[in-house]
Amino acid sequence: MKKSVSGTYGLMAAAVFLLCFSPLSPRAAAAADKLVTIHSARVMSQSMPWIAHEAGLFKKYNLDHQLVFIASSSMVTAAMLGGDAEMSLTGGVGNVRAYVQGATDLVFVGGIKNVMTQSILAGGNLKKPEDLKGKQIAVSRIGSNTHYFAIQALRRSGMEPGRDFSFLQSGGDPESLAALLTKKIDVAVLTAPSDAKALAEGYHYVVYGPDMRIPYVATTFVTKRSVIAKRPQVIGQFMRAMAEAAKILHTDKEFVYKVMGKYLRLSDRAILDAAYNAESKALEPRLVLKSEALQAILEEVAQVDPRAKKVKPADLLDMRYVEEMEKSGFFDSLWAKK
Repeated sequence: MKKSVSGTYGLMAAAVFLLCFSPLSPRAAAAADKLVTIHSARVMSQSMPWIAHEAGLFKKYNLDHQLVFIASSSMVTAAMLGGDAEMSLTGGVGNVRAYVQGATDLVFVGGIKNVMTQSILAGGNLKKPEDLKGKQIAVSRIGSNTHYFAIQALRRSGMEPGRDFSFLQSGGDPESLAALLTKKIDVAVLTAPSDAKALAEGYHYVVYGPDMRIPYVATTFVTKRSVIAKRPQVIGQFMRAMAEAAKILHTDKEFVYKVMGKYLRLSDRAILDAAYNAESKALEPRLVLKSEALQAILEEVAQVDPRAKKVKPADLLDMRYVEEMEKSGFFDSLWAKK
């Protein structure tokens, strides 16, 4: 029995539909999900997107990922609230301040560093905190991690900003290092690997931050609740890519050094070793974000905004992705691999 022309075209149309839109078709598989992430510092603790890109992890998790640099947590937070990105990798203070002021759509979904590891470096006869009285200190931005660290570290020596020292905003860690090396400033707050580069040039620590173990959400993943509601799977894919990048960061030093060399133009092995050995000890292998680190920021913000006293760390958290990776055995399987 002959098929009708209309029936033939109907079968052809159905075949074309299945070929183009089946979940298993090449076209569907190639349609990666777009995601823009903002990061606030060109430092080792924020290197995981670089690692993920170089290791092909975004491709593995079907993400068309774009990484944008904006210096300082407060500026990143403003960009997030303005809709310029759906994920950020930054310090916690800008996000906490915005949340306290009513931007409760912001939410922390994972942690990388729950203590401060910045240090204060100088040259010449500036060797102890008291020697910094009357000095201007280079930090990336007012409100940044470097700014907060300087205040907390020097406060322990009875010194206060404005009264005993002041700040110069450089724009970023590499810029602070450059200002120090070119003698434009006498003191700078630096993060690995910039501190190691300064040491190699003859500068010394006035305050060595890693030993102080100051609780603080220094590096974290922040998105918006509305983004999770709209794109839960995409955020999940990103977090798994970051989990794999964290594994590489902690277990494949040579790969990390190649990434640092490419993105930070750093090839000196001694500097890389010094930076890696100090910084990696402070980084969370399983993306844990500690409540005490958030509480430290809330207490700092409460000094200028009493509304922060009513906010609990749990109000700021949505750890569903980290918890799922723990409960599903993803982390155990990942770390079991050599």
